[in-house]
Amino acid sequence: MLTRAVTRMLGAAAPPPQLREIVFGARAVAYTLKRSARKTLGMKVDAAGVTVTIPMRATLAEAEAFIRKNAAWLIEKLDARAARVLPAPFELVDGAVLPVLGLPCTIRLQHGVARARWIEGHFERELHLPLRPGQNPRLMLRRVLQRHALDYFGGRLDEYLHRLAMTHPDVPRPALSLTGAKTRWGSCSRHSGIRLNWRLIHFEHALIDYVVAHEVAHLIEMNHSPRFWSVVELLCPAWREARAELKARGHVLPEI
Repeated sequence: MLTRAVTRMLGAAAPPPQLREIVFGARAVAYTLKRSARKTLGMKVDAAGVTVTIPMRATLAEAEAFIRKNAAWLIEKLDARAARVLPAPFELVDGAVLPVLGLPCTIRLQHGVARARWIEGHFERELHLPLRPGQNPRLMLRRVLQRHALDYFGGRLDEYLHRLAMTHPDVPRPALSLTGAKTRWGSCSRHSGIRLNWRLIHFEHALIDYVVAHEVAHLIEMNHSPRFWSVVELLCPAWREARAELKARGHVLPEI
């Protein structure tokens, strides 16, 4: 039998998440309550709903008091998500238009074409996709966009590493890969490198640059402390405007 001291050293496993509800006047809000090893209480609102994370030893009363203290923020976030106008489903037909690097791109579906081909113009572009028997054109479009994204993001990564080297020399180039996460534009890990959401390829250069600069700054500070934001400011002075633009427009990207 384990002694109490040993049990405390090993720590107790976190219980499974609980689905709960809190009432504000006539409005009931459902939320998921999670316990973790964190020392503070936290709350987020995303596509999965409301999640409240509390320390292992926190009480339900403390969790509810925390939610009520942040009720105005919570209701605002919930109302903002409810008011969002979802984009119409993207229909992949010949002549369909979607944004690529902030400019309209016309999709041309063609028989007898050997491979995908970009036709670049000053203010717009075309993407010619081959139509082949038994091949899913939507899957092909996604792959072509992802290849384009990886090439473009790689160049921007090199640019921001060059800028970083002016104050932090000898930072090695991290591995770069793509992600299709629904709620994150990018991530940085000392083990796996930088991952960027391929759907950023729809946005203008300045918005992509902010995300790249953000993740490059994590090579110096693996947190969101004031020191981290000072690195972001150094790399991308217009980061505040770009971040606000991403928050405002991130939910209207075409679903491919």
